[in-house]
Amino acid sequence: MFWGKTLFQLFEQGGFVMYPLLLCSIVAVCVTIERTIVLVYRRGNYHNFTAKLERRLATQSPADIIHWLKSINFPLATIARCALQHGDVSQELRDEIVGREASEQITFLERRINWLSVIGTLAPMIGLLGTVCGLVDAFYAIEQARGYVQPSDLASGIWTALLTTVFGLIVALPTLAIYHFLDNRIAALTLQMSWVSSRLNEWYAKGTEQ
Repeated sequence: MFWGKTLFQLFEQGGFVMYPLLLCSIVAVCVTIERTIVLVYRRGNYHNFTAKLERRLATQSPADIIHWLKSINFPLATIARCALQHGDVSQELRDEIVGREASEQITFLERRINWLSVIGTLAPMIGLLGTVCGLVDAFYAIEQARGYVQPSDLASGIWTALLTTVFGLIVALPTLAIYHFLDNRIAALTLQMSWVSSRLNEWYAKGTEQ
């Protein structure tokens, strides 16, 4: 119960604007669940992975390391494998190939994430539109009644109109929080992929010197 009414009653009182807000909330929940599953499925411990990679670089051949990396479903492992598979080309070409692979990984991880940003921006505006329309209706009703209205009637019209703004913010706030969390997670992975690529270039350079 909210303000003495059920959620369904509040939804009905909010008017037509509640339907696009409901659609926004459904899309936001679906995208959040789907992207969270993707990130969890492809999750790995950065420090643990890099420590194991360092040990293997010191003791194993590139072929053995590639075989190990194929068993890991983690963007950093994909980048490392790509770099090791192209160890026989120049650093410039290898950087280009690894950069292309990194872009594909990032694009996959960012897929539909921007929907959350759009929903987080639009939901309050949709709610505000509903509030403005509700206030217009309330004051139009007062004008039609030629001013013979009770204060309670005016208050009822205003609080009902404000419902859509409340629901718009309820949709927007968690959606934006989730968007920034996922976006920061992907940004961190991007930096980590850069480090792995740089470390393997260093490893190849030392091997060439020897």
